[in-house]
Amino acid sequence: MAVTSRDVARLAGVSQPTVSRALRDDPRVSEDTKRRVRESAELLGYVPSEAGRALSSGRTRRIGLLVTDLANQFYAQIIAPVHLELEAMGYQLMLQTETADNETAVERLVANGLDGVILATTTVDSVAPVRLRDRGLPFVYFNRTASLVDADATIVDSGPGFAAAVSRAVELGHRRIGAVLGPRNTSTAQSRELALRAALSDHGLALDPAYVRRSPFDTVAGDEATASLLAMDEPPTVIFCGNDVVAYGALNAARRAGVAVPGGVSIIGFDDLPAASWPIIELSTIAYDFVAMAREAAGLITRRIEQPHAPIDHIEFATTFVERGTLGAAPSA
Repeated sequence: MAVTSRDVARLAGVSQPTVSRALRDDPRVSEDTKRRVRESAELLGYVPSEAGRALSSGRTRRIGLLVTDLANQFYAQIIAPVHLELEAMGYQLMLQTETADNETAVERLVANGLDGVILATTTVDSVAPVRLRDRGLPFVYFNRTASLVDADATIVDSGPGFAAAVSRAVELGHRRIGAVLGPRNTSTAQSRELALRAALSDHGLALDPAYVRRSPFDTVAGDEATASLLAMDEPPTVIFCGNDVVAYGALNAARRAGVAVPGGVSIIGFDDLPAASWPIIELSTIAYDFVAMAREAAGLITRRIEQPHAPIDHIEFATTFVERGTLGAAPSA
């Protein structure tokens, strides 16, 4: 027979509601009573029911992480830090996966009885934030934001990283600048394109439309886009990619075309994923602390749940340029 909170109450000499309050660390319960209750619970092997806690508090202490861009390797890197941060604050991470950011995804989030949601792959035109707001379910943006609803967010300042990367490329003699940019309907692609164009402008350069490709944030798309650039009569000497995953595809395309990297073309990514530093890849890339950003997103959602009227907070992470083996001098004419 399972041990119940009533069994703990009898052993500790308190009422059953006092057991519940003591195990929630309610300040109305004395420290001595809390100690007796915890000792009794440990002695009996009592484990509080999560369902019971939810009924008594109105909260499940479960946070959803919505990922719709399932092919993007970047999001696999943030699950662990979000989980660990939430766990330390007494919350559970519930990974929510959908193939599209739509009405069905929102309804599933609401139906799962979550206390809040971290939106990790939102598009700028997404209606999900509107629906979540209307349903009263707290949420924060991670990395990408939407334009229809302002909310707490962790975002990246692309400017410093692109400024340093472009300066170094120009110093190495690059003038034919290519770019494989991300989808127009993502805030990350928009901000990175603006930062790249601004950095080039500072050196009197501009992106030639002929050297620009747009693609999803995945390796296959990066491969195809780069292959088309390298097939040009005068291909770019350096290619800026929308993220590291796209850059991996660019490296594949260069290898297939017999173009040396960096002797024939240089390639620069964005994110600095763990594999970017592997000796077999050695990708030059624009980096930021995405692990710390994931932890901050966890902190923002718990604060929004516990302090629903707190001011909206946007936490911005700076970028740096990490030069590795895929950036070299521009090939001579």
